[in-house]
Amino acid sequence: MCLLVFAWDCHPAYRFVFAGNRDEFHERPARPADWWADGSTLAGRDELAGGTWLGVNRQGRFGVVTNYREPGVRNPEALSRGELVTGYLDAGQSLLRHIDTNRYNGFNLIAGRLDRELHYLSNRGEGGPITPGLHGLSNRRLDTAWPKVRRGIARLERLLDNDVVTPHSLLDLLGDRVQADDAELPDTGLEAGLERLLSSIFIASPDYGTRCSTTVLLDRAGRLQFAERRYDANGETTGESRFEFRLG
Repeated sequence: MCLLVFAWDCHPAYRFVFAGNRDEFHERPARPADWWADGSTLAGRDELAGGTWLGVNRQGRFGVVTNYREPGVRNPEALSRGELVTGYLDAGQSLLRHIDTNRYNGFNLIAGRLDRELHYLSNRGEGGPITPGLHGLSNRRLDTAWPKVRRGIARLERLLDNDVVTPHSLLDLLGDRVQADDAELPDTGLEAGLERLLSSIFIASPDYGTRCSTTVLLDRAGRLQFAERRYDANGETTGESRFEFRLG
């Protein structure tokens, strides 16, 4: 179950500071982040359904999606949630205005033009423009104070005390494997052992866990830095990719 923490328009040097872990079954095939054939889209690719969990393009459109945790509630005929991100990168604001949210299982979508605005959309409650400040998202609603969300935001806040934030420091934040105390665990319908496993920022488990960590930094001059670090079923690093470009 994923974790995203980000600072939106609240640091003197950066418009956007983002750190996110993608958690998924290790057997689900995926390609590392890279430029797609269109030459504009930078994203990983889910090879099972064809979409992506996170992407950005050269114009500054950004999208990332997480599932909404609701055990036992799943429509096998629903569209892939990864299409929400690719759809936004292609269509922009028109997708947010016209999307039929009932065609998807529970989701949270963060999307926007990073040089202008950022929005939150979910089919499990109201969304809207994201206000400047620090935010966190896992598999409930935006800023739901699960232990991993609180811990991630606190670590990000300390990083923002510095004049310069680096991809390395954000990747280090995302590697935190400390699990929450039982008294802090949310009750989301899972058994206690699984709830505890999923409570850490980085999840290490043979079947399901953190597959990759992604960071995005956009400075006030329009320079975007994108980094992705990938992991195997033992939680060991298998590769890392970095990209840098100016918004066009």
